[in-house]
Amino acid sequence: MKHSKKSKVFIIVGPPGSGKGTQAKLLCKKFNLEYVGSGDTLRARQKTGDFTGKKLIKVMGRGELAPSFVIVKILGDKLEELKESSKNEGFVLDGWTRIIYEAVLADEALTWYEWKKNVKVLFLKISRKESYNRLTKRRQCKKCGRLIPWLGEFKKIKECDKCGGELITRPDDKIESIKMRLEEFKNQTIPALNYYKKQRRLIEINGEQSIEDVFKEILRKIR
Repeated sequence: MKHSKKSKVFIIVGPPGSGKGTQAKLLCKKFNLEYVGSGDTLRARQKTGDFTGKKLIKVMGRGELAPSFVIVKILGDKLEELKESSKNEGFVLDGWTRIIYEAVLADEALTWYEWKKNVKVLFLKISRKESYNRLTKRRQCKKCGRLIPWLGEFKKIKECDKCGGELITRPDDKIESIKMRLEEFKNQTIPALNYYKKQRRLIEINGEQSIEDVFKEILRKIR
């Protein structure tokens, strides 16, 4: 399936709580792209009922990361699907390059599917303190699952602004889990960021601004 050379591909990275999902979805809406979140894709993979599907339920249920070979295989299958789709104008990858092996193999896959030249890597930079603050205070709708960030006007919300559901703390936003995820980011994701930085492909974005201002900075820097 032929795709325009103008296809847009973004890889979005950042520490937990940096707003990757929010900004990824804004990019998708703006440029008519497909959102490819590792969390959503892995949860869909759990439902297949095969060995890997069942094992992912156990592993992710314990708050552990899926192994890189599973991540890369699932990403490869997804890229094949996108390549075959005539509607595809590009996509945003969120959460696929947590460690350096995944960054390198994602690059190989994007080269294989002839998208490498179109890729822009966005790093939403926030401090460890800000990350910790946002994660301990953000909430999730018990009814529809919507994640309410601890930012700007969202801080005043008492119930879900979409369905009116009760707001609760997300299970993986407990203190111990947050500390573990911040350590994983420091030890595993920073080397992946350095891999992109050495190639001069990393576009740094100040993630500590309002959602709107972060998005304005992204649009300014990708032009």
